[in-house]
Amino acid sequence: MADRENSFHQNVPGKFFVDSQCIDCDMCSETAPENFARSEKGHAYVCKQPENEEEERLCENAQSSCPVEAIGSDE
Repeated sequence: MADRENSFHQNVPGKFFVDSQCIDCDMCSETAPENFARSEKGHAYVCKQPENEEEERLCENAQSSCPVEAIGSDE
């Protein structure tokens, strides 16, 4: 389960975040490319919080599909 206290500083403020459990599998950025990006340091982060229902759904799909549960949300 993702922990906000261990989240990456690159995450933009908002509901979703990626924490230090990330293994840089690229699943989230493939699932929600408008909202997740890959860092040069070898991990993903939230580059943009969802702005509509479709982006929200894609972020939720990325969260539920994360193999190491590194994507968290405040809900």
